Amino acid sequence: MQHGLPAEQTKILQITILAVGSRGDVQPYYALALGLQRAGHQVQIATHANFEAFVSHQGLEFAPVAGDYNQLLRSEEGQKLLEGERVKLVSDELFQQQMADAWVACQGTDVVIFNPLATWGYNIAEKLAVPCFMAATMPLSPTRTFPFLNFALASRTSFDRLRNYASYLLVEFLFWQQQRKQVNLFRQQTLGLPPLPFLGARFRSKKPHNLYPLRVLYGFSPIVIPKPPDWPEFLNVTGYWLLDQAKDYQPPKELLGFLDDGPPPVSVGFGSMTIRNLQLVTKLVIEALEESQQRGILLSGWAGIGNVNLPDRVFVIDDVPHDWLFPRMAAVVHHGGASTTAAGLRAGVPSVIVPFFADQPAWGQRLAELGVSPPPVPYKELSVKRLAATIRRAVSDKVMREQAIALGKRIRAEDGVAKAVEAFYRCL
Repeated sequence: MQHGLPAEQTKILQITILAVGSRGDVQPYYALALGLQRAGHQVQIATHANFEAFVSHQGLEFAPVAGDYNQLLRSEEGQKLLEGERVKLVSDELFQQQMADAWVACQGTDVVIFNPLATWGYNIAEKLAVPCFMAATMPLSPTRTFPFLNFALASRTSFDRLRNYASYLLVEFLFWQQQRKQVNLFRQQTLGLPPLPFLGARFRSKKPHNLYPLRVLYGFSPIVIPKPPDWPEFLNVTGYWLLDQAKDYQPPKELLGFLDDGPPPVSVGFGSMTIRNLQLVTKLVIEALEESQQRGILLSGWAGIGNVNLPDRVFVIDDVPHDWLFPRMAAVVHHGGASTTAAGLRAGVPSVIVPFFADQPAWGQRLAELGVSPPPVPYKELSVKRLAATIRRAVSDKVMREQAIALGKRIRAEDGVAKAVEAFYRCL
């Protein structure tokens, strides 16, 4: 037996994790998959082809799911989405292909786990008559404690609490309406299942026993967002699911030389958030670093950072494991994606969050409330003076730094993956 599991839980399971989205959306599920693999199970990740090499490098099985969210975010529709417009990023054809690919990948699986961009995995689990879990890195289950995408908002009245709960049901309904036609088409034509009702799966008259209640694994720290008191036991807040990449990382000599050549710099990177005017934004960031008198490391990542002349105080590198880089920084400037936010918190350094959309503003507000970040600077409001002032505060505020160090120490003491594996067995 491994991990002290009871004897009845030592059966080897074939587990398929459906992970759709950008690198930040998908990466936590590698860590979760490795935890389940260490527990003795066969785990495959069904995700996009551009992640195949990384999945295989981790020693995990890979199955292809159509789509490349890097390209989608670079498209005209993707740019509109990042700028706050409501657009349809995934075409009906691509959506159908993703579900069809996942159906093929799940043949012979014992358990289906899906991320929030692959909620249609529920239907595959229904057809296969196997248990399923949703695994998410932000709160999605209805609660009276705080509204959807506003983890920092305190609720004082009964009306507030009712409104909070209703906000989740409304978002769930709207999300379902966007997918309803295509999901029901997939259910009927591919799975041979009847369509789900207009209001969604929550309102089915007959609910398959293997799907209800819908078990959820939440990969965020209960220190950062405590489990709401009205969440039942099958909704599990486990702690972060983070890969240990630092141990195998061999930094280039140029990076080590830059780090040794002065005080800790500030890292700046926006993950998979593609930017129309790369050179303009790069110049803005460099000027903000100069005005705040900070050295900087610009993380190009997928999004690219633009080709401009760089001062000696600024270093550009394509990709560095966050768990290696962030602890060496004075502060980290990022977009507020759940994965990057988790890495910054774990490193114990202040963040400066420049949110674009989705859950990013909510994480920015929550970190400010925790005292480990200044208030977020929305990307659409970004300016040299505002970014410089925010960086200056993050670096110079001793109380904020102490708060970040203390919170990082507590988060590093957690083992979110181990807790998730325990919750998986408990709810199976």
